[in-house]
Amino acid sequence: MRLRLPAERPTEPPTGYKIAHPVLSQDGTRAGFTGVSLGGALPYGVLDDASCVYGRRHRPPARLCDCGFHCVHDRAAAEAMLCTAEHRDAVLLEVSVLGAYIRFERGFRYARQRVRSAVAGPCACGAGAVALADAGWGRPGWRALVPSCAGCLRGRTSVSLAGFARLAGEGLQVMAGGGGGAALPAADPASGASGTSGAFGAELGVPELVAEAALLQARLDWFQSQLARLGERGEQG
Repeated sequence: MRLRLPAERPTEPPTGYKIAHPVLSQDGTRAGFTGVSLGGALPYGVLDDASCVYGRRHRPPARLCDCGFHCVHDRAAAEAMLCTAEHRDAVLLEVSVLGAYIRFERGFRYARQRVRSAVAGPCACGAGAVALADAGWGRPGWRALVPSCAGCLRGRTSVSLAGFARLAGEGLQVMAGGGGGAALPAADPASGASGTSGAFGAELGVPELVAEAALLQARLDWFQSQLARLGERGEQG
């Protein structure tokens, strides 16, 4: 006799929470996330289907396998994982659980998901993040990113929070949390992966404009310092 799990038919997709590392494609045209444990080698988009990390041919989530996306029911449980040293640079995601899923005591394992929002923690210096910058590691074809304030960018490859949301697509909202302030939603201007900005949308508010201006100022300060160094070398030569 084969035991069958109770079937659920919710009227709306269940909501879950997880942590992940934001990633930027090598050419700077796409953005996504990569997990912090099982399946971390497989970056995924805002709207994506799970695949078996063991290369098996079944469809996730298989009962006798660990494959599929994972999330927890409680936001506080996901936030608690950000306290560990290896996860301090991760971001908090709110997701919609789509497709087939298996419900557990603490969360879901499921076939398809939509990332609705991402909250970036403070910069390593403690200031609020205005951008996501190169973390110094990645996956083949993808650079991992970490939250960064304007003063800590120092010429690294970076993308503003609004720019990351635009590249990721599917209506993703990216917010800055920590750094002594409440989470601020990032609008969706046409921001490039270099941290510079193109034409702004009419919906931008004061917090978003301040963040974009701080990012641009940090870029200008870095370029000026590099030009000054080159000038000193030229005089010495």
